[in-house]
Amino acid sequence: MIIAPATSNTISKMATGRCDNLLIATYLSANCPIFFAPAMDLDMYKHPSTSNNISKLIEFGHIELPASAGELASGLVGMGRMCEPEDIFELVSNHFEVSNALTGKTILVNAGPTHEKIDPVRFIGNHSTGKMGKAIANTLADRGANVELVLGPVDTHGLSPKINVTKITSAQEMYEACQTIFKNCDAGILAAAVADFTPTNYSNKKIKKGQNDNLQLSMTRTPDVLASLGKSKKEHQVLAGFALETHDEINHAQKKLDKKNLDFIVLNSMNDVGAGFAKDTNKITIIEKNGKKHTFDTKSKKEVSVDIVNLLQNYL
Repeated sequence: MIIAPATSNTISKMATGRCDNLLIATYLSANCPIFFAPAMDLDMYKHPSTSNNISKLIEFGHIELPASAGELASGLVGMGRMCEPEDIFELVSNHFEVSNALTGKTILVNAGPTHEKIDPVRFIGNHSTGKMGKAIANTLADRGANVELVLGPVDTHGLSPKINVTKITSAQEMYEACQTIFKNCDAGILAAAVADFTPTNYSNKKIKKGQNDNLQLSMTRTPDVLASLGKSKKEHQVLAGFALETHDEINHAQKKLDKKNLDFIVLNSMNDVGAGFAKDTNKITIIEKNGKKHTFDTKSKKEVSVDIVNLLQNYL
């Protein structure tokens, strides 16, 4: 079933189940894949309620036919233009071509940061939002894979209901969950930003600033999740990791690929516009263990996840 154009009003009714017309009644009773193509004016498209409703529909397992930028009916120029009919045809056709490509495969994904506790109210962490890992998990689920997502302390907003989520907080918990799950997986894509160090001593009471003029923390290395899986990886398993670098990017990524026994590594540089934490876009280079490199332009993280899963699919 395809709903196009899906106006802000229609999207709201789909998300909330308000059955007040024939279209929504048909939608609510449908037992087939649902594709929706947002189409509305710029201000409507940018409104938080629209974003929330689109995320809710994706949580239901529906497929968004993404809006594009261009001239709108009001005369404004920006996001909200309905996906072109020929693009809708291609996207829907491609969906059914690939939707069962990974059926029967179990794949581990990890995403988000870890929080290393200092005391009950403070922690050491990073700026990761888990967007890239969550996008990868959704793309894998769209292709029929059994997805095991180990997710750090970020929300599950926008995740397909087909995904099995294991929530964790610390690097140690991430390590233990991935160790247990990967044993029964065909592949793993580790995209999480796991802390390298954790406080040696945890205070079970809030550290008061009056106690010390200078607070010094003793830190201990956390277990290396990716390296441990690379060490235990079986011949039939495929393992991929991420490298976020600030300098000498290719060299550092290549060393990480070799040291951790990966099949391929996804490199993103903090120097690239549109890459890094908390962004909706990314710019990646994939390096395979045979030395082959694949460089991509800046894309939405959803599109980037497709490039990554396409390569994984070739391995599987």
